[in-house]
Amino acid sequence: MKRFPAFDPPEYVDWQPDPELVRLFGEGWARDPKRKAIIEVLTAEELRDLYKGMVRTRLHDVMLKRWVKQGVISKAWLGTGEEAVTVGPVHALNREVDIVAPMIRNAGACREMGMSIADMLRGYLATADSPSWGRDGHVGSLDQRVLPPISNIGNIPPVTVGLALAFRLRGESGVALTWVGDGAVKSGPTHEAFNFAAVKRAPVIFVIQNNQVALGTAVGVHHLPGSFEELHEAYGMAGWSFDGNNVLDAYAATRLAADRCRAGDGPVMLTAETFRMGGHATHDEREAREVIPAEMFVHWGRRDPIGLFEEYLKQTGTPTEALEQDEAEVAEEVERAAAEALRSRDENMPVPESALEGVYAGGKK
Repeated sequence: MKRFPAFDPPEYVDWQPDPELVRLFGEGWARDPKRKAIIEVLTAEELRDLYKGMVRTRLHDVMLKRWVKQGVISKAWLGTGEEAVTVGPVHALNREVDIVAPMIRNAGACREMGMSIADMLRGYLATADSPSWGRDGHVGSLDQRVLPPISNIGNIPPVTVGLALAFRLRGESGVALTWVGDGAVKSGPTHEAFNFAAVKRAPVIFVIQNNQVALGTAVGVHHLPGSFEELHEAYGMAGWSFDGNNVLDAYAATRLAADRCRAGDGPVMLTAETFRMGGHATHDEREAREVIPAEMFVHWGRRDPIGLFEEYLKQTGTPTEALEQDEAEVAEEVERAAAEALRSRDENMPVPESALEGVYAGGKK
């Protein structure tokens, strides 16, 4: 895909595929017969949809960084480098009956669940026609089965478990999925959510998204074990890991988890390692480069989830022209959405009186 020197991490600007990493991309999930069976039946259209989802998520971030540099917004929270751990799980769900609860760094889940990019961008601009009517920059829409994030770290897992429990009590087939950062795992409400979900056998999937740093604290400083792969055992729930930079492995691992939940076998904890290719938000990117070792950016920069998947698709028969067409289509979608959102900023900002509407219940009148 096209790289943007003004907006991409420097490791991505002149990205070139490492043949060994491209080879390993397909070998990882191929060693698991269950995952291999799931991936081998994906159609060419479904594979390209996964590619478009990740490109769309990256270009959404690029647009936000552009807006920051232009002074349209003051800062943005990005998921650059973590697209696979967001897009793969969403595509593995039944998006007509399941529900997701993303962290702010999983914004790509909103569009993949059916929200428009224009609405996602309006959320940053706090327009009257944004999903929260200008009240909150945390974007979601229950109409598209996306629970908006909660700022207080660790508070979204209990809500997600409640939604999953509602599915079970109503006899519905829905599954609830949420992402939990390596830092949020230390939160009290998160532990309570894990335990309650296991005890009640709720159909919920927890994706432990270890991106190696919580705000500015490296995971090795705040987490004693080397990984999170055994955490599920502490709660008596099922669990397994996937490659957080491999969208197909993420897809297959989540599909297996969703099938288990739908069969009534209780929650599943998935663990994935990835990397935040920047600061906690755009305002502290320089600080991140000072705090996080440079070799980590180099290591994970070579593992760009979009670049590796693009190379895999080319090597397995997808024409380069088709991928270029997909990228052009997505780029046009993002540019059009940005123009729509900026028009809303100019023409449809909330009036002060609207702050009193829908405060307690019932939503906006």
